[in-house]
Formats: sequence, structure tokens, C-alpha cells
Amino acid sequence: MMKIWKYYIPATVWIIMILVLCTLPSKDLPSNSFFDEIHFDKIVHFGMFGGIVLFLSLGVYWQKKHIAAVTLFLFVLVAASYGLAIEFIQKYWAVGRSFDMYDVLADTLGAIAGVIVFKIVLRLFFRNK
Repeated sequence: MMKIWKYYIPATVWIIMILVLCTLPSKDLPSNSFFDEIHFDKIVHFGMFGGIVLFLSLGVYWQKKHIAAVTLFLFVLVAASYGLAIEFIQKYWAVGRSFDMYDVLADTLGAIAGVIVFKIVLRLFFRNK
């Protein structure tokens, strides 16, 4: 079992880290008017959820040496759904946090970008030329 699990350790750590960061009380988050003006949090959401797809895809590729397009699509759905679930967690359970549909959009677009980044990483580092 550990042989399979080791491929998904980066994705698992990343997913847990996102949950922790997204459920921190709002008073524990740094605030900067410049970052608020440029909506930096949306860029962070984009990167975090793109990372989910990237790490899950790398895990499958490291394990099986290939990955199907349907698997990549499934990872996008999983990451986007996780983002939506976190927004509901923020709305109902996280102290001082709220639901933001633009965060869900950033999460989803980031998940799609994660597929693109995975394909670039695959081409640059894992394919024999």
C-alpha cells in the first residue's frame, strides 16, 4: 500500500494545507490595501487549486507512466468541487470568513490551468526527446 501512497503525498499535503489556510479566522490573515485592490487573493486561489490538479496528475503519472485525458478532466472537477466545498465551509463554519463566488471561479480556472501546467511539465521534464 505504501508503494502507491507515496506518489500522492505531495497532493495530500497540498490539499490539507489549502483546507487549513482557507479556514483560518479572518483576523489571522495578513491584510494589505494594495493586495486587496489588485484582488491578490484570487491569484492565490488560482495557484492553490491549480496545484491540486498538478500534484494529483504528477502522482498518477509517476505511478503509471501515463495519464488519460478523462483523468485530467476528473481532477479538474474534483479541484473545482473542493473549492466550492471550502467556500461553504467558510460561510458556515470558519470564523470571520464568507462565501465568495469569485473565489470559486478562480479555483476552477486555476484547476484548468493545472492541466496546462502539468502538460508543460510533462513535456519539459518527463518525455524522452
